[in-house]
Amino acid sequence: MSAIEKLPTDTVPDNGLLRFLTCGSVDDGKSTLIGRLLFDSKTILADTLHAIQRTSAKRGLDSVDLSLLTDGLQAEREQGITIDVAYRYFTTGTRKYIIADAPGHEQYTRNMVTAASTADLAIILIDARKGVLTQTRRHSYLAHLLGIPHIVVAVNKMDLVDYSPDTFARIKADYLAFAEQLGISKLRFLPMSALQGDMIVDRGERLDWYDGPTLLEILETVPAIHSAHAEKFRFPVQYVCRPQDSANRELHDYRGFMGRVESGELLIGDTVTVLPSGRETRVKDLQVLGESLPSVVAEQSVTILLEDEIDISRGDMIVKTGELPKVSKQIDAMLCWLSESPLDPRRKYLLRHTTRDSKAMLAGIAFRVDINTMEEQAAERLAMNDIARVSFKLAQPIFADAYAESRGTGAFIVIDESSNNTVAAGMIV
Repeated sequence: MSAIEKLPTDTVPDNGLLRFLTCGSVDDGKSTLIGRLLFDSKTILADTLHAIQRTSAKRGLDSVDLSLLTDGLQAEREQGITIDVAYRYFTTGTRKYIIADAPGHEQYTRNMVTAASTADLAIILIDARKGVLTQTRRHSYLAHLLGIPHIVVAVNKMDLVDYSPDTFARIKADYLAFAEQLGISKLRFLPMSALQGDMIVDRGERLDWYDGPTLLEILETVPAIHSAHAEKFRFPVQYVCRPQDSANRELHDYRGFMGRVESGELLIGDTVTVLPSGRETRVKDLQVLGESLPSVVAEQSVTILLEDEIDISRGDMIVKTGELPKVSKQIDAMLCWLSESPLDPRRKYLLRHTTRDSKAMLAGIAFRVDINTMEEQAAERLAMNDIARVSFKLAQPIFADAYAESRGTGAFIVIDESSNNTVAAGMIV
């Protein structure tokens, strides 16, 4: 049975949703890899395939340029590069996938951070001819910093080095030396050719010296991120639902708190604490699209009804009693500066954490990371793509966990109020 052959519906396992991204340096074959994965798994619509076949023919290519499946912007197709993050969706019958194709150019690092912030797995591509490059290190560092639990190092373009096992072994050794400095321990290495299709969905015949799984086999078996360990319940309130229908008695007293479960599980009858007030109550009902559910879990958008009348508004947080996050007006974080305008220590910024906003000022920069040597250097300002350990003082308290414990409540963004642009992304330590 092939990797994509469907099983009878009563025996098909459901391995849940997996979000993953491809990243690495320029022209390492990220877009071609995704195109090959979709093509070989037979998940490309016929009209889409015909469109890229016509475009490839116009360019005088002998074969279909599979990178066109993700490079949708005209500027991307003209230059043969990826500029913005492209998302694609597909299913194999046993699992659903959301793929993010991240750009490799240094100037578009901010786009890679956006894609990585929700990913469960990162595929870091390396050109077999070039080995580990600066942008390979930068994307690896960011993937590790953003807490992506599964990293696959894919040595691509093996067809251009005659499928040499020695080349693969050398690149693997170089990357492991770098990963040891970062503290990355869980890694998978995979030789492949996205252009020829070796080790993507099918094994091919030219990498017989590699006895590990194919890329699709890895993707099919990786556990979902929220199943890795028990998580504390976190529910930032987005909206207070009060239906305006005085004639309907059932709706007259309806007060539901709407939002997305960032982590953990909640059951009807559980005792919860509302922050920042600290008031305790019990869960009366849990609703999704008007239907009551006995429990809700991470990533569900739900409405929570409570037994007691408590003043709750957007920006507040509902947690299980006894599992309180840290409430603080000062945070220490690893910060990725994304703006072309450097960080100004004298300015006030807006810090957005879950659904809560607070004025913020830089309290200090502990160090900046040199992405080439991994050295911690002193710094007074941060420029675009700099990564640093910083501290912020806040006008309003936030309810935060360490990013390593909860990605949802351990992350924040920094906004320039004058332009309304997002200038940085941070992970609380």
